Amino acid sequence: MIGFSSFNTTRETGLAAQACIEKIQALADQSHAQCASPLYTMIDIADRLERDPQTSKNVWVVRSNQPPGVESSPDQTHTHTRISAWPLRFSPQACASEKPLLYLTSSATSAELCALSSEAAQRGIVCNDIETLSSAWPKGAHPWVPLWLAANPQCLPFDPASGAEARAIAIAALQSLYVEGSDGFYYMALHDEPNDFTGPMSNHSAHQAFKGMYKISETVGNAEQPKVRLLGAGLALRSVISAAQMLREDWGVASELWSCPSYTRLARDADSAQRWSRVHPDVPRRSSHLRECLNAGNSPVIAVTGYAQHVVDQIGAHINARFVALGADSTASMPAEPTPGQTVDKRWIVTLALRALAEDDKVPQVYVEQAMQRYQLQ
Repeated sequence: MIGFSSFNTTRETGLAAQACIEKIQALADQSHAQCASPLYTMIDIADRLERDPQTSKNVWVVRSNQPPGVESSPDQTHTHTRISAWPLRFSPQACASEKPLLYLTSSATSAELCALSSEAAQRGIVCNDIETLSSAWPKGAHPWVPLWLAANPQCLPFDPASGAEARAIAIAALQSLYVEGSDGFYYMALHDEPNDFTGPMSNHSAHQAFKGMYKISETVGNAEQPKVRLLGAGLALRSVISAAQMLREDWGVASELWSCPSYTRLARDADSAQRWSRVHPDVPRRSSHLRECLNAGNSPVIAVTGYAQHVVDQIGAHINARFVALGADSTASMPAEPTPGQTVDKRWIVTLALRALAEDDKVPQVYVEQAMQRYQLQ
């Protein structure tokens, strides 16, 4: 059985990846309103890489499922319709030179993803649009999917909030896997909601997003007000931003906003730094991106994910301030009639932020009781 472990990146592989990177970067300078979401951004990238004669020979695009409501336009007649990467493994072209692999799929279970990972490992970018479908599970994925993603050392999972984040992650993944020759595969959970809650990304923000988190807003509110730091991933970031507005307008609380495309990468990086420091006690401690972002202050940290809470719990041990993890399973059962894009309730984010501040004696405890009544959470 041939897998990516049989391949070694070559100069031709690196040149192919660089051609794809340059094409994607050029797309970032163009305005495509329909590509504002992570899903449509990645579909647009895949389509354009395949239609461009300069890049079509430099990329393998596999589409195991066409997303509902997404149909190829007439000018996409040259787009490939591969549904598996295995035929590519046995092709003469594969034996000659590995190409970047971009996999577009709809996979709800860890069994399906495990099968796909055997095609993508050791190198590949897997994009999963299962979040766009109605499901009783958080983000459309069975509960053990995020556990499998976080525990799989070959996989680095991301949950981009916007098309700009998805594009930045794709570029960085191509660089890491196919130019630098790193092993493993990157996973992106894609939603199809328009990006109307974050602005354009700078090069610095794009670099930090790939490391797991970046700041999207300085303190929202008055500098003299009590402050919390709100973290959100994927579509849950929209609820986080709405909660920041409610905290400011309803309770006089300021917020610092962070987008966290990968809590898992943050946790792995922090764990690695901690292990290194433990076995090198005679030298200064090694830092991590998470600690550099959050350990400069003592304001409570409220971290939110559209997955189950355990995804966020991974970073808690590395945060010195009061920490609250909030996931789709943290406060209530899933609705009887689930809908695509369901996410954490902004009212609970506000209430738990107030409780964290009250426990630090930054706001009166009565604020928590008032919030529960005001937002009808009792």
